[in-house]
Amino acid sequence: MADMDSTCINTLRFLSVDAVEKAKSGHPGLPLGAAPMAYVLWDRFLRHNPRDPHWYNRDRFVLSAGHGSALLYSLLHVTGYDLPIEELQRFRQWGSRTPGHPEYGHTPGVEATTGPLGQGFAMGVGMAIAERHLAATFNEEGFPLVDHYTYAIVSDGDLMEGISSEAASLAGTLGLGKLIYLYDDNHISLEGPTEWAFTEDVAARFVAYGWHVQKVPNGNDLPAIEAAIRAAQAETAHPSLICVRTHIGYGSPVQDTREAHGEPLGPVNLRATKEKLDWPLEPTFLVPTLARTHFGEAVARGATWQKEWEALRERFRIAYPGKAAAFDGQIAGTLPPRWNATLPTFVPTGGPMATRDASQKALDALAPTLPALIGGAADLSPSTKTLLPGSPDYSSVEATGRNFHFGVREHAMVAALNGMALHGGLLPYGGTFLIFSDYARGALRLAALQQTHVILVFTHDSIGMGEDGPTHQPVEQLLSLRAIPGLNVLRPADANETIAAWRLAIERSGPSALVFSRQKLPILDADRYPIAAGVRRGGYILSEAASVPPQLVLIATGSEVSLALAAQERLSGTGVPVRVVSLPSWHLYDEQPRSYRESVLPPGVPRISIEAAVTLGWERYVGEGGASIGVDRFGASAPGPIVQKELGLTVEHVVEVATRLLSVPSKGARP
Repeated sequence: MADMDSTCINTLRFLSVDAVEKAKSGHPGLPLGAAPMAYVLWDRFLRHNPRDPHWYNRDRFVLSAGHGSALLYSLLHVTGYDLPIEELQRFRQWGSRTPGHPEYGHTPGVEATTGPLGQGFAMGVGMAIAERHLAATFNEEGFPLVDHYTYAIVSDGDLMEGISSEAASLAGTLGLGKLIYLYDDNHISLEGPTEWAFTEDVAARFVAYGWHVQKVPNGNDLPAIEAAIRAAQAETAHPSLICVRTHIGYGSPVQDTREAHGEPLGPVNLRATKEKLDWPLEPTFLVPTLARTHFGEAVARGATWQKEWEALRERFRIAYPGKAAAFDGQIAGTLPPRWNATLPTFVPTGGPMATRDASQKALDALAPTLPALIGGAADLSPSTKTLLPGSPDYSSVEATGRNFHFGVREHAMVAALNGMALHGGLLPYGGTFLIFSDYARGALRLAALQQTHVILVFTHDSIGMGEDGPTHQPVEQLLSLRAIPGLNVLRPADANETIAAWRLAIERSGPSALVFSRQKLPILDADRYPIAAGVRRGGYILSEAASVPPQLVLIATGSEVSLALAAQERLSGTGVPVRVVSLPSWHLYDEQPRSYRESVLPPGVPRISIEAAVTLGWERYVGEGGASIGVDRFGASAPGPIVQKELGLTVEHVVEVATRLLSVPSKGARP
């Protein structure tokens, strides 16, 4: 190892170890073992511009093994990103830009929020999908506008997680040749040796997935690592995995033990490690001049690469002005003019319609006007109605396709959507049954944490689906999704609310979950009800009492809104004035001013919520003295109308509960 290379690698090692030691918290083992491979990648291959972390044609680097974040922060600091040494010294502290695991949007140069193992692996697959699709869509001969690699460092733990298996299988099937992962094969996990739980032949597994696999026996062999990356770049038909045999906690007294994984070395072991690797004991956070100068060359290289690309882009604008304008708009995330002009409006005389079918009609209208829209389903597109008409399928031989077959891989699907959104230039969506949102929970949470602009389509939303029984009838999933901060969950009541929900999900940044019915629902009259404006506010007065003020408010979502309207009519016939409120989005409704919320749900008026799901959570809207009609048990296998009747989702039961509630003096209700 040349003196310069050795100095640079040890700089990365000890910046990382010093950060962990000062914080008295963190993971020193990965930086000590993986610094050589990270150095080779960043020094010899990674095309990026530290002064413009958002340069579009940069290579993407994901540290899927996010517990090794100190290594990433060290790389960002020395290569010239806006991450001063003081931030490394504040590692894992309140308000620092160096949190315990990488966070997208928080630290310049961090491409994805990682930490939950396997998520970064799968998001990298989404980034590679986006790169390939946009390159196939926009590049012309002599104009490689989109032309970059997606790299990641992945760990034993990443490869144990099921999401990585899902994503690896998908990547191999799609032939993502510009996806290159370095596997930090150190044989140690948090509990101890990986052989306790992980004895498979990883290389053989990835060959079976359709990956190009290489092995580097010595993680300190820089020429071998460099040669392997070059060979991976030359393999254009398959994604690449480079298995690099490393030693966790390299050079420390706890090398190759679990103690090196997730706790500071401590003063004695830190001193021994620095002595072993011939590094000064003081000062801490040392960046020698030799290393500072060499790493600093990344700034000039990056500026040159970006300048060359911007010049290419200008020539492209002259040669292909229409295509260039479309490209500029997509990567800026700008919606095209009149993108929503052909979205349909439905009339009651057209007959009832399942909201999943209305969703398909929304996609039919959006497909030709919104080229950034791209997605599919987890092997359920005939049921979720999530195909774009007129577009081919995305495949290993057709990268311009906008229809995705993710296979039975809900978790990897949502993580890949996150990766596509993080890459930029696409508006991705994916569909599955609501019950299977549980399988994608980790990626859904990261969608909200990163505020990726993704759209999740969840159909078969209640016990109303019937015969498939309780394994397929969601009851707790709505509440579970609503509990995720920053995830906008919309459960529209009919076809027109569905169109409004799609429009809102496209216009609004961050993730949205659109929840649709399988069964047909009556269509609300858009000329009579303020549907579009009401959905935008999350909740609204759908139908007012015959006389004002109302004596009772019925609050419902989705398929139960029509039930509430029928109950309103029945109660009105008995002289009880009833208001019906449609509340498709708790999240949006809670954002509204108090004055608006009180105008919709007036204090002091008894309220009943109606939803084919668990009632937990509805107390915030029905208030003290209110009631909730729902499903606080699992469903049953029978035709949908029978299941609904047996579990109390009927007009008769709503009227019974209302009569009982109104016979008891109200104690008031919260807005």
